Amino acid sequence: MPGTFSQIYIQVVFAVKNRDSLIHSGWEEELYKYISGIVRNKEQKMLAINGMPDHIHFLIGMKPSCCLSDLVREIKKSSNEFINERKFSNYKFSWQEGYGAFSYSHSALDDVIKYVVNQKEHHRKKTFREEYMGFLKKFEVEFKDEYLFEWIS
Repeated sequence: MPGTFSQIYIQVVFAVKNRDSLIHSGWEEELYKYISGIVRNKEQKMLAINGMPDHIHFLIGMKPSCCLSDLVREIKKSSNEFINERKFSNYKFSWQEGYGAFSYSHSALDDVIKYVVNQKEHHRKKTFREEYMGFLKKFEVEFKDEYLFEWIS
């Protein structure tokens, strides 16, 4: 009986609205576990998740039946509610519109996982803007400046 076999690996990046630094180290691990649970419940595989106070990265193994935009929309919506209901932030928490999604081969997984896990170390040398613009250039993604994240100067 024929089947469908695939290897689809996607790194997703999105930011807190207005690029505010609202993700606090005291509850970020709980947030990452919550987001990982959403990914599992949608029958996808979380390979790595980490971030900074103003943005997150996660790497998933994705089934071809998954609609990435639906998954990201659900993660953002549910995690907004999760953060606000638990009053983790003194301010109303919201994710910024949009996201970046970058695909990788199986042979690159170890490096990408290390990259995601080491976000805090990585951002000692590079800003989020430099990082994100680097992804867009590396992956040759065409973009218009007005549709990028709101950058803090």
